Amino acid sequence: MRPFVYSTPLQMPSFARPRLIAALCLLTVAACGEAPRAELAAEEPAETSVTDSVRLDAANGDRVGTETMESVPVSASGPVTTLPPNEYGRIPIVEYHLVVDEDGSYAVSRERFRAELDTLYARGYRPIGLGELLDKRIDLPAGTSPVHFVFDDASPSQFRYLEQGGQLVVDPTSALGIWLDFAKGKPEWRHRGSFCLLSGAEAGRSFFGNKGIEGQESAWRFRKLAHLDSLGFELCNHTLWHARLDKYDDAFVQEQIARGELAIDSAMPGYRVRGFALPLGMWPKNKPLAWGGAWTDPKSQRTVRYAYDAVFEVAGGPARSPHDPQFNPRSLPRIPLGRGMPLYPTLRTLEKEGAGGRYVSDGNPNTVAGQAP
Repeated sequence: MRPFVYSTPLQMPSFARPRLIAALCLLTVAACGEAPRAELAAEEPAETSVTDSVRLDAANGDRVGTETMESVPVSASGPVTTLPPNEYGRIPIVEYHLVVDEDGSYAVSRERFRAELDTLYARGYRPIGLGELLDKRIDLPAGTSPVHFVFDDASPSQFRYLEQGGQLVVDPTSALGIWLDFAKGKPEWRHRGSFCLLSGAEAGRSFFGNKGIEGQESAWRFRKLAHLDSLGFELCNHTLWHARLDKYDDAFVQEQIARGELAIDSAMPGYRVRGFALPLGMWPKNKPLAWGGAWTDPKSQRTVRYAYDAVFEVAGGPARSPHDPQFNPRSLPRIPLGRGMPLYPTLRTLEKEGAGGRYVSDGNPNTVAGQAP
């Protein structure tokens, strides 16, 4: 078994850490869950705007105050954008690794992760699944925008169990625990996103922890994958132990990917894995092997085949809409987040009309609003 090792991280501008102050609860009854959903659904969207109270505090002390924020209208489904419908616009695919005490090269603090959920929600973004993106099944309320979450490496910081009263519960300090708490009272914030898994890496990156690392038992690993699936999240392959695929021959590349596929199938027999995340964003020399190939186990002589609809790059900015003629699911760019890697500046660049702006739903999944690029 090979160790889990990262190379030198990308160097990017210092991040801005979004924070949603308590006044957000005053924006809408729906956000705080103070009235029945049936009554809210019957209300017309508010015609007036309210001030967006999101504030970003950068590590270097710089601030983006509320005076720089545009007004955000509120409807029964929560905050929405003032931009017109634009379903040819860009979709952020946000990429997380470790969710821990402090920001790092491939880590965000728990406080920052919660704040970035706040920021996305307050600016009208709603989670979608990879299948919804690939199949053009984006069904969101008018005025809201899709965002796809991807969690790489399957560390315990993303999903930890605690034993309480003889039962296993999700650790509220793990990324999944923070997410579940955030989603309370927000039925439109669905449990959607991709967890790109390692099954044979060390340092606990084996289906969210094993061998007692961070208190995680090996016997819990398969249960965690089933738990994510039951919530609505999708499973994604990230190879066996995070090998840099550009360094190896075709046979090794296919073994790394196929054994990751095999491990997921062992936990979830028959599960269809649609996405693959390139370790460190490095393509194999034979590029098509990233989305299709096979490996034969020399012991059992079983041949494991894999075929993926989507391949995640490590970076590249917001992705094109699946309605855009240039949409390429085998090269999906992402927004990596960590120390020196901010979210909010990217969101700001999308606040414009046209194909270069954000995808904005018209509320009707049977039509495609906006002008094709």
